[in-house]
Amino acid sequence: MSYSALYRKFRPQTFDEVKGQDHIVTTLKNQIRNHRLGHAYLFCGPRGTGKTSIAKIFAKTLNCTNSQDAPCGVCENCKMAANGSHPDIIEIDAASNNGVDEVRNLIDKVKYAPMQGKYKIYIVPDAEKMTAAAQNALLKTIEEPPAYAVILLLANNASALLPTILSRCVMLSLKPVADDK
Repeated sequence: MSYSALYRKFRPQTFDEVKGQDHIVTTLKNQIRNHRLGHAYLFCGPRGTGKTSIAKIFAKTLNCTNSQDAPCGVCENCKMAANGSHPDIIEIDAASNNGVDEVRNLIDKVKYAPMQGKYKIYIVPDAEKMTAAAQNALLKTIEEPPAYAVILLLANNASALLPTILSRCVMLSLKPVADDK
């Protein structure tokens, strides 16, 4: 039997399972439906508000072959995204890969087209922990990414990011989820 952390076991897999962030879910669904996707998003809010879960559902939805505004869960892209093996959904932890060299490595990979899905999606948790030099290195890619690239930055403290990064992202502020008693 393999060990699975509770947050992985109970993490929402669809937009309908996300609680307390209806404003974010509606915005993302509308952008997908209307084919008005941004090239860079910033999910910001306190820990535990669902930034990573929503980013992963969004990434899965963008590459889903059977559905328009929600992941179907049955196509090959959805299955690979659910088990973390999709080659076009790349998660880079900015807390431990926060230097210029790591960002330049990411920039080099962005120029390659997706292998499996329609989009190549980069999820960057703890984006505010990148050094200023690393953020500046990422700026050009955020400004002019290839048409198939979508960058999802996640931050607990958006004010720690450079204003130039903030101004080039679709900013989605997640609010703390109320306790249901």
